[in-house]
Amino acid sequence: MSNFAIRVENLSKLYRIGVEKNRHNTLRDRISHGVRSLFSRDGRRSSKGNEDNTIWALKDVSFEAKAGEVLGIIGPNGAGKSTLLKILSRITPPTTGRADIYGKVGSLLEVGTGFHPELTGRENVYLNGAILGMKRKEIESKLDEIVDFSGVAKFIDTPIKHYSTGMHTRLAFAVAAHLEPEILIVDEVLAVGDKNFQRKCLNKMQDVGHQGRTVLFVSHNMQAITRLCPRAILLDEGRIIEDGPAHRVVSAYLNNGLGTSACREWPEVTKAPAGEIARLRAVRVRLQDERISDIVDIRKPIVLEMEYEVLKPGHVLLPYYDVYNEDGLTIFSTIDVDPSWRQKPRPEGYWRSRVRVPGNFLAEGTHVVAPGMLALNPTVPQFEEHEAIAFQVVDSLDGDSARGDWAGKVDGVIRPLLTWTTQFSAAADDGALMAGGPGDVNRMKAGPA
Repeated sequence: MSNFAIRVENLSKLYRIGVEKNRHNTLRDRISHGVRSLFSRDGRRSSKGNEDNTIWALKDVSFEAKAGEVLGIIGPNGAGKSTLLKILSRITPPTTGRADIYGKVGSLLEVGTGFHPELTGRENVYLNGAILGMKRKEIESKLDEIVDFSGVAKFIDTPIKHYSTGMHTRLAFAVAAHLEPEILIVDEVLAVGDKNFQRKCLNKMQDVGHQGRTVLFVSHNMQAITRLCPRAILLDEGRIIEDGPAHRVVSAYLNNGLGTSACREWPEVTKAPAGEIARLRAVRVRLQDERISDIVDIRKPIVLEMEYEVLKPGHVLLPYYDVYNEDGLTIFSTIDVDPSWRQKPRPEGYWRSRVRVPGNFLAEGTHVVAPGMLALNPTVPQFEEHEAIAFQVVDSLDGDSARGDWAGKVDGVIRPLLTWTTQFSAAADDGALMAGGPGDVNRMKAGPA
């Protein structure tokens, strides 16, 4: 038996833009199609070839996924990610190349894929199981677990055409994950669900990977990719530009300018956020070595840098930052408390304000920075630029971050590296652990006699 679950060789997919399919093979349709093909829209005969009406969604893509591997697929919108998954799910054929699949495939690509709207939720569970080649008894053994996970028990005997988008998504994922396909293919459709359900889905996919089944996971959530996938593939314009350990590929994605941006500047003053007293000109994320970077090691400090103009002298100004996570939750706000200019009017000119954020403070994931400025006495807002820049915090698996030896999910919006102490006593009944004095600690450090 092959050790591979998926083998893709020189896979390409060509789409034609603006070309209608012949839905009816009538004489009238043939004549009208012939006339349209002879003339362009301005009435002149077209002299161009068909290349202007085509686009390569995938071009010469090759990779392999081993059985039991959890593989992430990332890239900007339009990179070809969904097209790749549709070919692997046998929804659409490739133009050239081949994709060999070794095992039963469960796919969750779009809401509604594989579901019949006139059938009830229960009937669709059985239908999907039959498509996967499962026997009725096998499906029945999983039914309660599927319904419980999806949270649609009250509506399980209702035709799914009456389901909301969220209900549809929850049931579709529950079916795909619980009917035990050998290969699970999941697109970013999970973004439709609420945060609690997304968390359940990620935990379930992690369980599926631990069970030795193959998972292909497409997501724009870099935290989910680095958490779930030891390996990732970066697609851009239909081609693979990076394939390797997930942390390295995520770093390439962000640092190549394909993901979030850690620098934003306003060279044209008319477009810069401004009030009557101050105008924002730039905001950046810098590493220890002063490099601007979208990717941040969780253990290292960073600097948030703001450049601005003071347009009118004689005002006390208060620069600040609000920092949010990818769920829109405010992680912290920081206000300028530099004693050099605290409560002092600032003269007209160019200014740079910087604040240092320590390492081992932020949790992994995407962080969005909103710089702002207030004029005081009286308080008058000057600017606040929401989602000005963003950066990705990536945790370390070396064991020296706050996660220690734990490789799974770590909850929380911050991740401080706190000091722990541990006491030991050889005897459970000698009361040593209850004493708590310095002498007891020193005695226990010596260990058993």
